[in-house]
Amino acid sequence: MTGRVLLTGGAGFIGSHVAEAYLAAGREVTILDDLSHGRIENIPRGARFVRSDINAPEARELAATGGFDVLNHHAAQMDVRVSVADPLFDARANILGLLNLLEGARKGGVRRVVFASSGGVVYGESDALPHRESAPKLPVSGYGVSKLASEYYLSVYAQLYGLEAVLLRYANVYGPRQDPHGEAGVVAIFGNLLRRGQPLTVFGDGEQTRDYVFVGDVARASICATTCRLPPDRAPDALAFNIGTGSEVSVNQLAAAMIKASGVKVPVTHAPARAGELQRSAVDPARAAREWSWRPEVDLADGIKLTYEWIRSEAAA
Repeated sequence: MTGRVLLTGGAGFIGSHVAEAYLAAGREVTILDDLSHGRIENIPRGARFVRSDINAPEARELAATGGFDVLNHHAAQMDVRVSVADPLFDARANILGLLNLLEGARKGGVRRVVFASSGGVVYGESDALPHRESAPKLPVSGYGVSKLASEYYLSVYAQLYGLEAVLLRYANVYGPRQDPHGEAGVVAIFGNLLRRGQPLTVFGDGEQTRDYVFVGDVARASICATTCRLPPDRAPDALAFNIGTGSEVSVNQLAAAMIKASGVKVPVTHAPARAGELQRSAVDPARAAREWSWRPEVDLADGIKLTYEWIRSEAAA
């Protein structure tokens, strides 16, 4: 594999693993990150680093003049709570930031955009789980709306300007380097509490479910998305691939599994449910399996163990 990739958010949790996967596949990688959430130590050796906000003119200029053939866009405002409290901030980061980069990308001759979307928020509530890519879209937070709007913008850019787009609708991603301070990082949050021997707090009754997919499996999906053949249809669902396991795991089950994996016995307490949170979520990865031969390789028990061992080693260091 040859070619140059501009990877936004590459100093973050998922992005840094994607950067490593690209480098291992022989790609030249430039990481664009403002380090508002990412960490400089996450940037892998061999990647070029440019510090900038995705809304800045410098970011648009980099996309226009860097000679990239792929834009992999992982930078985002990803906290549901922030999108509920401040929808304008969420839209500026997730919609206007994308458009800023796309304007640079189309002027710079970028061939393909790989976009990190979210299967956990674009589909909304439904009993017909796991969701296929064609499932009805009914987001229940500003974050979900911003991801869905971004998908439609990418569809329009594909139709108007010939820019290829692949939409990766992630389930709940977990693994080493996950931020324990973010809403989406429940595995990291629980892991850090267990390391300190503190109680685990579950919001609501704990029966809300998520589809947990390991970050290494997610990184492999970006490699597939970079090289796959695309259908002639440019509608969002035709460009989208669910990246998950298809299995529901409740927060109560996750807490029990993490207590078992860590060997640390702590109580589990409950707090009021949070606004904008889905009750159930899981995505069907059958299309990625059929067209890419992509399948999750790390099961939840092994993934939790790997993640907790990383949390302990980081704390020790």
